[in-house]
Amino acid sequence: MSQIKKILHKLGNIIDHSKLFHILLLGISSFTLIGLLYLTYILHEEVDLSKLDTELMKPTIIYDEANEEASKITANKMEGVAIEEIPEHVINAVLSIEDHRFYEHSGIDVKGIIRAAFENLTAGGVVQGGSTITQQLAKNTILTPEKTYERKIKEVVIASQIEHQYTKDEILEMYLNQIYFGHGAWGIQNASRVYFGKNVEDMTVAEAAMLAGLIHSPSALDPYKNFDSAKKRQQVVLVQMKTFGKIDKTGYEEALNDDIQLKELSDPLKGKYPYYVDQVIYEAVHKYGLEQDDILTGGYKIYTELDPNMQETVEKVYEEENLFTKGSNPDEEPESAAVLVDPNDGGVRALVGGRSDHIFLGYNRATQLKAQPGSTMKPLAVYTPALEEGYGIKDILPDEKTEFAGGYSPKNSNNQYEGKVPMFEAVYKSKNVPAVWLLNEIGIQNGMDAVERFGINLGDGNRELGLALGGGGVAVSPLDMAQAYSALANGGIMHEAHLIKKIVNKSGETVASFEEKETKVTTEKVAKNMTTMLKGVVDHEEGTGRYAKVDGWDIAGKTGSTQVVGAAAENAIKDQWFVGYSPNLVGAVWSGYDKTTSEQYLVRDSTKGSTVIFQKIMSAALPNVENEKFDVPSVYELEEEVEKKSLRELWEEQKKKINDSFTEWIERWRGH
Repeated sequence: MSQIKKILHKLGNIIDHSKLFHILLLGISSFTLIGLLYLTYILHEEVDLSKLDTELMKPTIIYDEANEEASKITANKMEGVAIEEIPEHVINAVLSIEDHRFYEHSGIDVKGIIRAAFENLTAGGVVQGGSTITQQLAKNTILTPEKTYERKIKEVVIASQIEHQYTKDEILEMYLNQIYFGHGAWGIQNASRVYFGKNVEDMTVAEAAMLAGLIHSPSALDPYKNFDSAKKRQQVVLVQMKTFGKIDKTGYEEALNDDIQLKELSDPLKGKYPYYVDQVIYEAVHKYGLEQDDILTGGYKIYTELDPNMQETVEKVYEEENLFTKGSNPDEEPESAAVLVDPNDGGVRALVGGRSDHIFLGYNRATQLKAQPGSTMKPLAVYTPALEEGYGIKDILPDEKTEFAGGYSPKNSNNQYEGKVPMFEAVYKSKNVPAVWLLNEIGIQNGMDAVERFGINLGDGNRELGLALGGGGVAVSPLDMAQAYSALANGGIMHEAHLIKKIVNKSGETVASFEEKETKVTTEKVAKNMTTMLKGVVDHEEGTGRYAKVDGWDIAGKTGSTQVVGAAAENAIKDQWFVGYSPNLVGAVWSGYDKTTSEQYLVRDSTKGSTVIFQKIMSAALPNVENEKFDVPSVYELEEEVEKKSLRELWEEQKKKINDSFTEWIERWRGH
């Protein structure tokens, strides 16, 4: 057997280099040629045909909250479609130009081979293949594309094996799903969408003929670049269809004159909402235990909480360069990320994980970031548990330089102190000393317990007063903060933030579904009191979040920033936050560098950055939800109450002094 193979190998070399063989080939009868090919077949070992599995690989479809198709994910170069779903005129167009005797031969068209040999002899080289569709399938899936007689013989051998193992319809289905049409479109379904923006079942005869024509040379016949050439090739296909009785004269003329409308070169579904899709994959793998490869190739249907309008809003805002805080390093733009969550059910409506070019399944700052939250931690770690302990939002807190146990001496960000301030003022001005003092009073453990209830995991390393200011080892993502603040927007009840509602496999079975989980973080009364104070952050003219105000909508929220260790500039900040909410939508925005140093940091600017980004996002997103109002008083009303109280207290003190003086005078008079 080995000697025979050596002889055949030498024969292959002769075949490749001898023009004499070309002449001999023309004289070989069909019977002799078939005999030679059969001899080659029986001497050749079996080829692995597993790549031709008729189980077509399907993309995984992402559905939005309204169960409408929103995006798709796939690792396949093609999208399969069953032969029954392909219109007859599409099949006829391809067969007419590529292999009109497909259903008659057994994988090898002897007439075609002899015709190709003649063409090659005339050209002095291998320029014509004469391949059947079965041979092309073998070449595209198993063999290399070089044009040699040795490969040609292999192609014929493998084509014979394919014909023995598969039916004609199965072969044609695999071919139509794997042939390349240009512009990254593998398969007839993708080609129809790329060129015409429609599914294969909606293609016209004219469009089918143009696609069939592209198979010969997708690059040279590219209709976007060479429409005239593509049109001429389309006419060749239509002539063939008419010749073989697949269309009549009227159908030929109608198709030839039909206006071809090419679609813009972008799939309207594939690749949309990349950061959201990334997190869907992450959630499917890490929460529901699916394999990533299965998700990319298994044809799942994943139903999500996505709101396409909100997602597009966030993505558009992130294209506005002028909104973002500048950094100290002119060569590297700072990053940012944002999340929108529905507080009523925890559904993640939108998210963007960065400003730089998206990398598939790369770093998603909206969900994977671990940054210090700064003052956005105060409502969670200090003021909520303090209200639970019986403090009131109008209670007076000390605002003066104080050294706490261990030598800890926090400072207000503006280095200004007012001696005493009511709690709501300490919140809207984001004063540090009152917050630390209050955490010290209620106990660090109470603060830590509250933070844990808000869904943020803390280690023992955060058992320190710096927790009040979001320092130490506290590390959160925008998704963490949006989920936490959703409890305040929802009367103290927090729903687990999630993207996926359910996952259905290609057989129609539900393999995973979200099980609603809610936590009572605090009481409705405390949540309302917190909302009163956080609304003041946005509404009050001296509020640190006043740039987050959205006309016509109630917004409550909190700013936050962290310091840069070792930076000489006073306006240097590390992480910049705004977390806020309306009754029906919560948003969290972070800005900063992935790696902050004493030389690379954000430059503080109250007119740019996270607060302004939040405002732009919410201004466009809120019209998609019901416009409810918070049933809470304004901080201006509280200020009037505190002012009146102070006047009454002053009058009482004055009366006491008068009474004391009068009593003292009476006592002296009696002594006389």
